[in-house]
Parts: sequence; C-alpha cells; structure tokens
Amino acid sequence: MSRWLTEAVPRGRVAAFRTLIYLFVAADLVIFTPWVRTRVSVPGDLYQPLLIGRLLPLPTPTEALVTVIFWALLLLALLAATGRAPRLLGWAVCALYLEWMIIAMSYGKVDHDRFGLLVALAVLPTAGRARHGDTTRTEAGGWALRVTQIAVICTYFLAAFAKLRFGGLDWLTGSVLARAIIRRGTDLADLIAQVPYLLIVAQFGIVAFELLSPVVFLLPPRWRLAMVGFFYSFHAVTIATITISFAPHLAAMTSFLPLERVRPLVWARRLVGRDTSGSAPTDASAASPAETGPVPPDRGPVGAGAERALDDQAPVLGRPAGP
Repeated sequence: MSRWLTEAVPRGRVAAFRTLIYLFVAADLVIFTPWVRTRVSVPGDLYQPLLIGRLLPLPTPTEALVTVIFWALLLLALLAATGRAPRLLGWAVCALYLEWMIIAMSYGKVDHDRFGLLVALAVLPTAGRARHGDTTRTEAGGWALRVTQIAVICTYFLAAFAKLRFGGLDWLTGSVLARAIIRRGTDLADLIAQVPYLLIVAQFGIVAFELLSPVVFLLPPRWRLAMVGFFYSFHAVTIATITISFAPHLAAMTSFLPLERVRPLVWARRLVGRDTSGSAPTDASAASPAETGPVPPDRGPVGAGAERALDDQAPVLGRPAGP
C-alpha cells in the first residue's frame, strides 16, 4: 500500500501540475469566484462559518479583510506558479485560498467541486523542488499526486453516496435532471429532454459512474487515461446541457495526466526557431549561376537539381543551411 501511495513520478510532472494549479487559483479569483468580494455587503449576522471556521476561529469578513486576501492570494499564486520557494509560497497560498473558500461557502451553499483542488494545495508544498522537463523520479511528488487523485475520486464516490443518502431511490427515478434543465438548460438539453425516459436513464448512469469511479486505480495506465478522458467528457456534456462547471475539480484531475509531456514554452521556442530559420534565404539559393560557376562534370543536370532542391529547404533547427 505504501509503495502505491508513493509511486515515483517524473519531477517534470510535478512541476507542470504545480504551475497549472497555482495559475488556476489566480484565474479562479478573477473569473470564477470574484463574487466572493461582494460578501462584505452582506450583514454579518448572515455569516454562518463552516465547522473549520468555528474551530479556528476566523473573523467575520470585512471589506478590508477580503481585499487583502484577494490581492495577496493573487500575487502569491502567480509567484508560486514559477516553482520558486515551493514550501513557503505553497503553504501561504493554501492558507489564503482556504480562507477564501470559507468566506465563499459560509452563507448557505457549499460546492463540492473544490475538494480536490484544496487537497492539491495542501500537499503540493510537500513535493519539494521540481523543474519542468526533469525526468528524474520523486516519491514525494508521487505521493502528492496520488493523494490528489484520491481526493478527486472521493468527490465522485461521495457525491453518489450523498445522492442516495438524502434523495434515496427517488433521486434515480425522479425529475432531478428535468428540474435542472428547466432552471438552466441549453438548447441541446431541451432536445435531449424530449426523448422519453432518457433523463431517467441518465440519472441511473450518473450514479453508477460515480460509484464505479474508484475502478480507475485498478486499470493499467493506458486504460486509466481512457477512463479519465471519459470523466472529462462527462463534464463537457454537463457544461453543454445544464451549464454547470466543475472547473476546480477538472484542474485537480490533471493529476492523472502525464503533464511532463506538455511543454508549451519549448514548443513556442521551436516554432519561433523554425519561422526565423525558414524566412532567411540560403547563400546557395540566392547566388546566381555566374557566381557559383559551372556545374562539375560528375554532377550533371540531375546532380545540380538535387543540390538546388536541398538548398531550397529550410535548415534544420540548430544546424547550418545547406545539405
């Protein structure tokens, strides 16, 4: 069991996951949860902190407190995305984002799609230093990714448990999806709703998929990636039909992916290098026949054509022009 929990992964994967998660935190502040800043206009009597907010205890949000948290978290998340000071910046981002979520969820509604992201922020500082592209393996980084994966799957499994606990079998045979489509459905959802019994079948399928989600840990790597791809497709359909986004959960679920293969900066450098090298003419192609002199007898017409074809090609990156 301990070997499975600490299965070593490339440090490059840890670095890529760390950058993605901290960049998502910054994006979350300005795109997905900027409404948290409006909580300061709500009377303090309506602030009912979560259990952790009562145990610590945390102060009632004020305009000054929320503003400081917002700007400090935005700055620290961007700095943490660079990979520098992973423990210091990591713990700071984790603490500030936790407080941001406590403020957001202490007014009557708690979103379960944040669980995997919060766990990722809690374990990333323990992964230590990691550089993009580094192929050496790390057990500490593997543990951080594995714990995040477990949190992601628990989100699915416990969601099904909650459905059956509070809704019972009526959740499966009721009008849950129908109500969701009426409230926030799209044109695609309206078309699906016209198919008899399809929504009931979908409700059974959702619960079955969530209950069986732990199977992903038993699959070989190739099939595991295929199942994770199915998870993403499920959320794509959810967004396309009832416009519910699980963006934090989707960010945490990248812990299953071989992110070390995604190197956007390297790809950009290669692309720029090709464009630069391909735009400049080579010396041989720019020269006139008078300058190059007569074709050697052993070459003949065919040899000259082959040389010209080679000269017309863009040079390979990092190599001089010509054959």
